[in-house]
Amino acid sequence: MRAGPRHELRVNPVLRTAAAYAWRILVVGAAVYAAFAVLGRFHEIAAAVFLGLVVTAVLEPVANLLARRMPRPLAVAVALIGSIVLVLGVLSLVGEAVAGEQGRLEKEFSDGLSRIEQWLERPPFQLARGTLDHLQSRIGQFLSGHRSTVFSTAVSGLGRLVEVVTVMVLAVFCSVFFIHSGDRQWQWFCAQLPETARGRVSTAGRAAWQTFTGYTHGIIVVAATNAVLVGLALFALGVPLALPLALLEFFAAFVPLIGSPIALAVAAVVALAAKGPVVAAVVIALIVIIGQIEGHLLHPLVMSWAVRLHPVVVALSVIGGAIAAGVLGAVVAVPLVSVAWSVRQALRQAGA
Repeated sequence: MRAGPRHELRVNPVLRTAAAYAWRILVVGAAVYAAFAVLGRFHEIAAAVFLGLVVTAVLEPVANLLARRMPRPLAVAVALIGSIVLVLGVLSLVGEAVAGEQGRLEKEFSDGLSRIEQWLERPPFQLARGTLDHLQSRIGQFLSGHRSTVFSTAVSGLGRLVEVVTVMVLAVFCSVFFIHSGDRQWQWFCAQLPETARGRVSTAGRAAWQTFTGYTHGIIVVAATNAVLVGLALFALGVPLALPLALLEFFAAFVPLIGSPIALAVAAVVALAAKGPVVAAVVIALIVIIGQIEGHLLHPLVMSWAVRLHPVVVALSVIGGAIAAGVLGAVVAVPLVSVAWSVRQALRQAGA
């Protein structure tokens, strides 16, 4: 008895292609989520290693230059100690600026709050007179009624401070060895792998480090430029705490797209309290102007040779990193995705 003709199930080519891309996207998404989940679970170690790599990317050229005239260990020590002294000097300068303006700031903020209350009492807001005073009294009553909660929050803040100090010390410890003999450590690691994988891993490592150092140097240039522009603008407008706000802008710029607007929003609040709504409106306009300069001038000129990511990818990376691992994830998301993309491109060009 002969079997009847077999009818093969034909799948539409478009559906087949979409399914092929879909499972690959799911695998990549799961891998990225797992990476950020690990970072969030061991965030102290991840932050220390990341900061150690950042310090290495910044100070390794300095140590290499000093090593031409002195022994390598001494060059590493001079580079690290000099950078620590520089950072502490900047922080002490900021602290002196805040302490020197404390009396004037208290008066300006008190007068500014009165101006804001009068402004809100006029149209279109028409806030009832005494609302802010009532709000301040309610806040005082809340704090007095929740002293234990406030105290426990302060204690947890001290614990966070200990964690930050621990991470900083571990980062410096790691950076000492990375700067001194990071290349030999990488060669030793590659030597432990099977011979068939050494070439691919070495190629991926070179591409990853080149992209990471390029990103680090570029983001520092962008952050410093933003900080200088913000500091000069706030100083010209007479906004108090111009130097600390410029320093806040510098550190906020390490979170692409969203860091600078948040720092400038803080500056706008300070300007509103100290100088009134007109100056605050000018500071808000700075958010737009500096955002345009950063997005259309600095990033294309400074970062394009190191990071080749579409702005949509950058935005999704930052938000995804923040969801998965908080602030740490938002900071490391873009360099991590950039490194992954550069490794993929390097392996593809090498035919691995």
